[in-house]
Amino acid sequence: MEFPSTLGELRRSGYKVRPVKDEMRLNLIRKLEAKETLLPGIIGYDQTVVPSIVNAILARHDILLLGLRGQAKSRIVRMLPTLLDEHIPFIKGCEINDNPYKPVCKRCTDLVKERGDDVEIDWLHRDRRFGEKLATPDVTIADLIGDIDPIKAASQRLHYSHEGAIHFGIIPRTNRGIFAINELPDLQPRIQVGLFNIMEEKDIQIRGFNIRIPLDLMIVFTANPEDYTNRGNIITPLKDRIDSQILTHYPRTLEDAIKITEQEAWVQRGENEIMIPHYFREIIEQAAFEARKSEYVDQKSGVSARLTISAMESLISNAERRAILVGDRCVVPRICDLAHALPGMTGKVELVFEGEQEGPMKVSKALVGKAVREVFKRYFPDPLERRIKHQGESRQVEDGEYGKIISWFESGNKVEVADEMPIDRYFNELDKVKGLRELTKNHLKLSESNKYQLASAMEFVLDGLHQSSKIAKDEVDRMTSYKDLVGSIFTVKGKGIEEED
Repeated sequence: MEFPSTLGELRRSGYKVRPVKDEMRLNLIRKLEAKETLLPGIIGYDQTVVPSIVNAILARHDILLLGLRGQAKSRIVRMLPTLLDEHIPFIKGCEINDNPYKPVCKRCTDLVKERGDDVEIDWLHRDRRFGEKLATPDVTIADLIGDIDPIKAASQRLHYSHEGAIHFGIIPRTNRGIFAINELPDLQPRIQVGLFNIMEEKDIQIRGFNIRIPLDLMIVFTANPEDYTNRGNIITPLKDRIDSQILTHYPRTLEDAIKITEQEAWVQRGENEIMIPHYFREIIEQAAFEARKSEYVDQKSGVSARLTISAMESLISNAERRAILVGDRCVVPRICDLAHALPGMTGKVELVFEGEQEGPMKVSKALVGKAVREVFKRYFPDPLERRIKHQGESRQVEDGEYGKIISWFESGNKVEVADEMPIDRYFNELDKVKGLRELTKNHLKLSESNKYQLASAMEFVLDGLHQSSKIAKDEVDRMTSYKDLVGSIFTVKGKGIEEED
């Protein structure tokens, strides 16, 4: 497609220039009528955040996305340019993308007066109509709006009050597009005041000179509510000028959380086949859900979705490392690999005082343990719900389907596994436990042909029983031992007595 190259050709083509908010509104309406996905890759917001964004755009509002870290605020902002026209015309060489029909900068106004319909036109792609600035305490008005350029004024022999002496900031350079400020509360209050005119009158003023340049912009802000008290705040008059405040949130279902991590985590590695049992995906996500309600975690800070992404990548990396070292043909995570996922979690949670006393590693390990217990109960009977048999007048308490397994450990037996064990040795060690293989196969519908998944699931059962306080577990020098709970208690007590003596 050939675009008009001069102002005269543009007029003859019948092209109409629309304000950016009207442009976005019309393109949004077309997408809604065509039943297109508005924000592809944004999961869990279909009934909450997305309708609010649609309403704001239909109302031609500027927007504030307010939410804790890791809630896809920046991603949403960066997807808004898809609602712009693919190309728009502007006067060639203009720093602020001037509307050819109604130029506002001094250069373009003079150019149209001088050359009329022969003024050259260029076309701006939607990707170049988006400007973004991370708010930091050192951001200045000159960065955002602009300033007088003394070198420019001297070289062109211009007075400082002449518009040609202006060096434009990032906001006017995004004219006729979308401008975003991330982490708005970090912007100093005096700089926030400088945005008043842009938000209300849609124009900029430079250094107190009598220069007013109207802008055509949609402005989008992001902010974290924690910042209102800890690092800064959004001044009230500016909040009053932002038309729509939209609250974001974390995934509300485990299924949505799993989809997000599947989409974002890098798990496909090299040539080895990657197999991730679904219960591992649930354990990783459940750990984040547990963190978001833990008394040791600062809930005002939030628990980012990046926690589960990092944890999943760390988990797969340890399974990949094992496959490389021992020559396994499949990469399948094991429960003993979860210890290596902790480094992906510890830096992602802010702890309260009690959590700091416990330590980030201990808190993260406890969260994973709770997650294993919750997920285990979705696939297997709850070990804490004991069945009662009636025999005449007597009553017998049983451990249900886990009786054989628990009895095997009560007989003094134990299992020792490590994350670097080859698959055959790993499977054979777990298969020593009487009844474990049959129980695992029955509830997870696994066949013996896939030894990798079956062995991993068998350890999942043992860890589920440990998290339900049915058997004991020790982790020493990267070796994990499962053994009888009561015997373990007495052994520990015995060692303690000897040491005291």
